[in-house]
Amino acid sequence: MSELLLIDDDQELCELLGSWLGQEGFQVRACHDGLSARKALAETAPAAVVLDVMLPDGSGLELLKQLRNEHPELPVLMLSARGEPLDRILGLELGADDYLAKPCDPRELTARLRAVLRRSHPAAVSSQIELGDLTFSPVRGVVSIDEQEQTLTVSESRLLEALLKQPGEPLDKQELAQLALGRKLTLYDRSLDMHVSNLRKKIGPHPDGRPRIVALRSRGYYYSL
Repeated sequence: MSELLLIDDDQELCELLGSWLGQEGFQVRACHDGLSARKALAETAPAAVVLDVMLPDGSGLELLKQLRNEHPELPVLMLSARGEPLDRILGLELGADDYLAKPCDPRELTARLRAVLRRSHPAAVSSQIELGDLTFSPVRGVVSIDEQEQTLTVSESRLLEALLKQPGEPLDKQELAQLALGRKLTLYDRSLDMHVSNLRKKIGPHPDGRPRIVALRSRGYYYSL
């Protein structure tokens, strides 16, 4: 049974989602503010976190930033009642693996959680991929360039693995989304683009200045050789 940490100040919503997710085989621990969430994270190691953008004692985005510094490999799904594009973009830029606007369908939340958990525990992955000055361990979710290591989020790790397995070959956005996010992109969904942007920042360009990840307009991306 996967343990989830649900961080949301809406206690009624937490009870509703906790009941639904419990029936779906998850063990849910709910926290209603950032302080109790930090204590819970110090006491346990959840399989994933569901985090609301708005918390009574601070921003969920600030908590996300802390989570990414301390637990970069921990899957995080953001929720927002406002559903503003800026909230979504900021959440993804800070390393959220996925994002849902409230009110959300519990069935969709369950599906998104299962997808991100599958990506964090793939059935079979390569032990290590080496390409030029880049070495990537899918198992650890760590990329090394000139012996400088960067820890990737679950989505970034799956994205880089997909690109490195077919270097120089363009991958369609929908194909990449399925491989990296475990779902198809919806209309105006820029989740994949944000994960690519974050990954580019972490791995940087080739030594000669060329971008490692190249975008093809309206088509997709590829890892350049």
